Amino acid sequence: MIFSSTVFLFGFLPCILLCYYAVPFRLKNILLLFASLLFYAWGELAYTLLMIASIVWNYFLGRLIDRGHGNKKIALVFGVTGNLLLLGYFKYSNFIIENINVLFSVIGLSALQPDPVHLPLGISFFTFQAISYLVDVYRGESKCQKNLLTLGLYISMFPQLIAGPIVRYGTVARQLVRRTITFVQMEKGVLRFVYGLAKKLLIANPLGEMADALFALPADQLTAFPAWLAIIAYSLQIYFDFSGYSDMAIGLGLMLGFTFPENFNYPYIARSIRDFWRRWHMSLTAWLRDYLYIPLGGSRVAAPRIAFNLITVFLLCGLWHGASWNFIIWGGWHGAFIILERGSFGRVLYKLPAYFQHFYLLLVVTIGWVFFRSESLAQALSLLQALSGFQGWTNDLYPVQLYLSGETLMAGLAGCVLSMPIFQMIKARLEEGVQGFVIRLSLMSLLLYGSFMKISSGTYNPFLYFRF
Repeated sequence: MIFSSTVFLFGFLPCILLCYYAVPFRLKNILLLFASLLFYAWGELAYTLLMIASIVWNYFLGRLIDRGHGNKKIALVFGVTGNLLLLGYFKYSNFIIENINVLFSVIGLSALQPDPVHLPLGISFFTFQAISYLVDVYRGESKCQKNLLTLGLYISMFPQLIAGPIVRYGTVARQLVRRTITFVQMEKGVLRFVYGLAKKLLIANPLGEMADALFALPADQLTAFPAWLAIIAYSLQIYFDFSGYSDMAIGLGLMLGFTFPENFNYPYIARSIRDFWRRWHMSLTAWLRDYLYIPLGGSRVAAPRIAFNLITVFLLCGLWHGASWNFIIWGGWHGAFIILERGSFGRVLYKLPAYFQHFYLLLVVTIGWVFFRSESLAQALSLLQALSGFQGWTNDLYPVQLYLSGETLMAGLAGCVLSMPIFQMIKARLEEGVQGFVIRLSLMSLLLYGSFMKISSGTYNPFLYFRF
């Protein structure tokens, strides 16, 4: 079940909200935990017990760390290792077997043929949240949660379970125990959810449909114009798909009385890769900084060690996104440019005009998306060759106009405009008195109408972060 599906929008969400507002506060957490497990079971019935086991595991390890005295570190290592083994088995087993089989073929051994391991929904997100909980309890930054159901709600809460943002326990600890829901908060939540839904359905989906069609073209017949159109469309698709889901998650949280952290801050207006990662998937960036980069030594060590720390973090960041060499290369690509920006290259870059810095950022990020989107390294290299123009600029068999329509042009234009902080500039006007309320209501109605029309007229509704 995804947020933009008819089952969620017209069945699950209205029923849960009605029940949630009707029951007394002492039952709200229990209802929300049940709803979250039901939400997970809808898409991953076979792995619901795995989710429950993860909750129980982290609850008891958190209690052991809290009581551990001299054995706190052993309990922490045991708990984190258990979470990483869970993530490693389900997410990376197939990748490891594939690479072992490549090695076996080189040395003449028979290939291993185990049954493929299915990737449980949202495992990357709820595992990282569980690890941050254990570490924060160990550091004394958060108190141990002594109520199993409350911790279970934190780990499994459906609004941010499948696509983030990654919420630290300390961020919502008080809200798990005591929270209020006002009309203003409810209105903000609905608006945020509708805005995210529209970003997903009206911008990401049309652009994604076009990008998929272009990426499916034969690699040896792909030319520069369709290649650039494909990767630009995908660059907008992934931003509006993922940020749209984050907006919906934050909006749902507000409807339920929770305040989740922001996850995106107009990353495509950045002027460096360092700035890009301060704006893109900010909850993951903060997690990697606090639980990996700083423990490795951060920036408090010599320059060669800083470079090692950075490249390690970004290679693991790529691997977190997916079990593929393409994702590892994507992470290493970003890590390499961040290392360069910390040196003389960065000092030169920051002295150049703003438009050049912005062009540099978009070029580096767009080329990185080639590896992120491609199904194989061979496809990525073919696409890079096409982007360079070495295979020509046009092809009579696959002219660009075949893939453009009024809908995709409008989605692309809206994507380019909304990639900039236009909405922030008019936000104050939308909050002014009766006139602002009428404008907000009209905007919400328009976006909802467009989104519902899109749902009713099409079947293309991918969830990009399903495989992450």
